[in-house]
Amino acid sequence: MRRGSTKAAKGAARTGPAARSPKGTRRGRAQGRSAAFDRRTTETQIAGRLSLDGRGRYDVSTGIRFLDHMLELFARHGGFDLTLKATGDLDVDQHHTVEDVGIALGEAVLAALGSRRGINRAGYFVMPMDETLAVAAIDLSGRPHAAVDLRLRVRRVGDLQAELVHDFFDGFASAARANVHVTVLYGRSSHHHVEAVFKAFARALRVACARDRRLARMLPSTKGLL
Repeated sequence: MRRGSTKAAKGAARTGPAARSPKGTRRGRAQGRSAAFDRRTTETQIAGRLSLDGRGRYDVSTGIRFLDHMLELFARHGGFDLTLKATGDLDVDQHHTVEDVGIALGEAVLAALGSRRGINRAGYFVMPMDETLAVAAIDLSGRPHAAVDLRLRVRRVGDLQAELVHDFFDGFASAARANVHVTVLYGRSSHHHVEAVFKAFARALRVACARDRRLARMLPSTKGLL
């Protein structure tokens, strides 16, 4: 190949689809095992990109600092790359923002997985955090359901309304068409309850999304459909 052709090829690689910003990519358009999302309603605007085969990098802003922290944990412990910018009607309530972030992430996971052939499909993780022990189990089954038991007895954790953690996982499970079970077995600190659950959730999802080389072309279901 001529030297000029090589330079042209490199330039094309830099300006191709992978170089576009999340806002310049259509919602749900997947490239490899990644997907951009741009969810806009009258209540929230959420845009970004999720890569399932990342390095735990993140750039997150939701207007709720504790939720930002949980999404950062999600990316780091899941080995995902996540950029997410959310603006919502926080002057009304946090509910729309928290739930819609869960929905946007669920939609991104669903799009990034594609056909789901060759993935483990299910995963679980038991996460200790000091005095707290949390468990998460996920099945990318095509059937949405969320079971959440955090044993929280406070109204807020940091600046996050505690009850909305359930809505986040409800939104994710519905959009990803997944079974999501998260529970705290015991612990004292409400902060640790939520943080341990998000870490367990990320690591369980990492296992569920991982490819099994032996089953590279197989759909992980006897029904032939997920």
